[in-house]
Amino acid sequence: SVPEAEIQRARLEAEGIPVMMKGEAEGPYRMGPVHLWVPAALEVQARLILDTPLEPFSDEELTALAEGALDQDDTEAGTGEPSGEGP
Repeated sequence: SVPEAEIQRARLEAEGIPVMMKGEAEGPYRMGPVHLWVPAALEVQARLILDTPLEPFSDEELTALAEGALDQDDTEAGTGEPSGEGP
């Protein structure tokens, strides 16, 4: 699905892997299968990243994210701990 592909694309791009999405339908009702394309030299690394389950955020982390209390670097690192520095 398009939303799932967007999440997976973001995960790969966060690791420095360029991604091209194909099959995404145009218009307000974006449905249908979507395929992610990565360079052949990075395919194994991309598969390892996508095979690793995402760690869910706790309710406290979600609340802090909604309030803007967590630094972006902390959420990407998976620590979920505020850095003590302002944005």
